[in-house]
Amino acid sequence: MEAARFRPTWQQALGRGLYLGVLAAVVGIAAGLFATVVSLTLIEATAPPSWVWPVLAFGPPVVGALAAVLLRRRVRTEIGADGIRTVTPFGVGVQPWSRVVDLRAERRGARTVVSVYLESGASVQLQAPYSGELFAADPRFEMKVFALSHLWRSHRIGGVPS
Repeated sequence: MEAARFRPTWQQALGRGLYLGVLAAVVGIAAGLFATVVSLTLIEATAPPSWVWPVLAFGPPVVGALAAVLLRRRVRTEIGADGIRTVTPFGVGVQPWSRVVDLRAERRGARTVVSVYLESGASVQLQAPYSGELFAADPRFEMKVFALSHLWRSHRIGGVPS
């Protein structure tokens, strides 16, 4: 039985995709400029066509934003009877309730994230929910953290209420 599921909001996914896309565009433009300078000075070749630069500048942010919004459903945190399950496009991790000793909302960089502390002393940062500035803001973050805390306490005492 799944008691709750948390995903990044579509604004958070859009912001993350734009951010990664802009980083890719900067790297692409820098590599393109470097390749152009090297080819013009060493090989004496011609400059690349003019359409290359807008594609390098605007292509990665658009592709990143679209991909992030489409992949948003693949990044989630599921809370169930077996524990806390984090799902990403790269894998799945499960932390059983018997190993969880604390849940905390913590500030990490520009974000407030939920960290799960385990009996081994390790901590796991959940993929969702989180909140930050601009696109990363989640107006329902506190309510989601409260729900997570309530579910954790319910499992510690004796199961999730129906």
